[in-house]
Amino acid sequence: MAPGLADGDRLLVSYRHRPDPGSLVVARLADGTIAVKRARERRSTARGRPGWWLLSDDPGVGVDSRHRGPVDDEDVLAVVVARVWPRPSMAVGRPGRPRRAP
Repeated sequence: MAPGLADGDRLLVSYRHRPDPGSLVVARLADGTIAVKRARERRSTARGRPGWWLLSDDPGVGVDSRHRGPVDDEDVLAVVVARVWPRPSMAVGRPGRPRRAP
């Protein structure tokens, strides 16, 4: 899959929305890096906590859950709602609209 984002893209994110499978999220990886990844599915972490399996849109580039394992729910920081610059798009985050956390 080709990446949906390019270096320099500006994103509108929501800290109140919960991710769904297919959402682009801002997450803290195990090494402390903050990255934008695609939430694929729910999985338990090595500690048995609920988490997300996060993947890069371009599997040949970057580090994701294939290398580091699932990411704790608390380390999924935000859901990407839209790209606002340079090519505005609501479709970049995920198909459909993110839902609000209860």
